[in-house]
Amino acid sequence: MLFPTVDFALFFCLVFLGHWVLNHNARAWKAFMIAASYIFYGWWNPRYIFLLAGVTVVAQLAAIVISRQEDQRRRMWAMAIGVAAVIGPLLFFKYYGFFAVNVTNGATALHATLAPPLIQVALPVGVSFYTFMAISYVVDVYRREFPVASWIDTTLYLSFFPHLVAGPIVRPGELIPQLDIQRDPRHLDIVGAGWMILGGLFKKVVIANYLAAAIVDPVFGEPARHGSLEILVAIVAYAVQIYCDFSGYTDIAIGVAKMLGFQFPQNFDRPYSARSVQDFWRRWHMTLSRWLRDYLYIPLGGNRKGTVRTYENLMITMLLGGLWHGAAWHFVVWGGLHGVYLVVGHWKATLRARGVLATPPDTWWTHALQWASTFALVCVGWVFFRADSVGTALSMLGRLVTFQSGPSSLVTVPVLLAIAIGMAVQFVPRAPGAAIRSAVSRLHPVPMGIAAGLALFAITTLGPRGVAPFIYFQF
Repeated sequence: MLFPTVDFALFFCLVFLGHWVLNHNARAWKAFMIAASYIFYGWWNPRYIFLLAGVTVVAQLAAIVISRQEDQRRRMWAMAIGVAAVIGPLLFFKYYGFFAVNVTNGATALHATLAPPLIQVALPVGVSFYTFMAISYVVDVYRREFPVASWIDTTLYLSFFPHLVAGPIVRPGELIPQLDIQRDPRHLDIVGAGWMILGGLFKKVVIANYLAAAIVDPVFGEPARHGSLEILVAIVAYAVQIYCDFSGYTDIAIGVAKMLGFQFPQNFDRPYSARSVQDFWRRWHMTLSRWLRDYLYIPLGGNRKGTVRTYENLMITMLLGGLWHGAAWHFVVWGGLHGVYLVVGHWKATLRARGVLATPPDTWWTHALQWASTFALVCVGWVFFRADSVGTALSMLGRLVTFQSGPSSLVTVPVLLAIAIGMAVQFVPRAPGAAIRSAVSRLHPVPMGIAAGLALFAITTLGPRGVAPFIYFQF
């Protein structure tokens, strides 16, 4: 079920009503929200709900077993087995085909005969997100950072529909304690929720969908038919598209949760205003960045075991982060590129700390140069992320740097305007938006509803026909 659809609007109206009717009865409310979340998830394919339920059961059993172990070694083994069992379905559905194809190709290159059976399975939507949340729960119980929750709380934590299919990745300590708070409808941040939902819809429906249809999909689909100018604009357009698409989804998710009285963690913070790749990853998909840091980079040793190990841990983290996005070599290359960016950034920071490398002057032109170089590096990575193969990405970059001539009919004023709007939101001061929200909050319900209706009408009018799935649904 997609957020910007009539189906979801009707679904949410019913859920919103049931949510507040049952709010006083915790157990009935939780059962209702679980049922609603499973209906939401099973809307694409009812069989997916059995996978979600299976991951939930495994995670809860693992947490219970871990909590009952006093011996640290036994706790560690229980945690390791639990994490392996939780991640097993993800590995099968997402990576088995990739593994089988590459083993067969490798064996063929070595003139050997080895061909694992190739099983074609559809990737269940959202499996990467709720698997990572289940791992967070199991590991946090192991670290004694969070107690074992009840079965009903764990089930709702993993299935809660606003975050279910594309995040944000919510930790158990960020959501489960909220499940037992009796919410007061008089204290809802309706204006804040509406602002997030309408802003997310605008970014997705108007900006992201338009750029995808107008220039990104045609150029990335057949790069050999396009010259350097169209390729350059398409790359920048994709950077804007993926930001507007993914941040638009999480804005809607956060807004929907607010409408129900829940607070989700922020997932984006103007990432294209970053002046280093390190800062970019502090602003882009923030819940995933923190997850990779806390459950992969730090357990590997982080920066505690010397410079070389720090660089190794950064590379391993980003390579696996790239592979998390998709079972294909172009995602691995994307992750590897960002690993190299982070290693070089860490190395330069170390040299500056030792006085070997001078600290750049704190001037506007230095900041502009740092921003431009960071954005360029990120865009190079996006080429590998969006292309269907490493070869296609290299072909696009080759045509770009060799200044290939060609038609530029796709570089239109509306395309450039959409890109400009997508980039401008990275730098616009926050104060005007806060002032508008404050002014809207003082309106009476009727004019407030009229304003929201006009905004929705404008979004549906400006956006192209049809609703494209969110990009991160495939991950």
